Amino acid sequence: MKLDCGAWIIMLAHKVKKRLNETTSDFGITGVQSRILGYILEHCQEGPVFQKDVEDVFGLSRSTATGILQLLEKNGLLTRESVSWDARLKSLVPTERAVQVDESVKKGIQNMEAEMIDGISPGQRQVFLEVVAKISENLDRSSPGRG
Repeated sequence: MKLDCGAWIIMLAHKVKKRLNETTSDFGITGVQSRILGYILEHCQEGPVFQKDVEDVFGLSRSTATGILQLLEKNGLLTRESVSWDARLKSLVPTERAVQVDESVKKGIQNMEAEMIDGISPGQRQVFLEVVAKISENLDRSSPGRG
């Protein structure tokens, strides 16, 4: 059976998600939660990170983002702190445990990445990255409601 591009992408996404979840499960979080935590850790150095930022970057609904962030809080990886200029806003602040978990998860992701590209030349990898970027661009351009 010959798979089309969409089927290959779905199959690969499933395998990567499964492996990422295996890597992060020791820490009581999912792969998506680890990606969000990594984003917060990376960007909180530049200034406050808010739930709306997470929603926009990861394309999440408000309720989905709320659920993920509440779980990260419950697991002791995040706190929410009021900002001085607007009492309604709460910045997302990673804990020391978040830093430790993120370091371990990044090592696992690096190992997974090395496995994924084993036997693939740098040129092939570059072509792959260009092709998937173009596919993403095509899908963004042709999405319903985008004109």
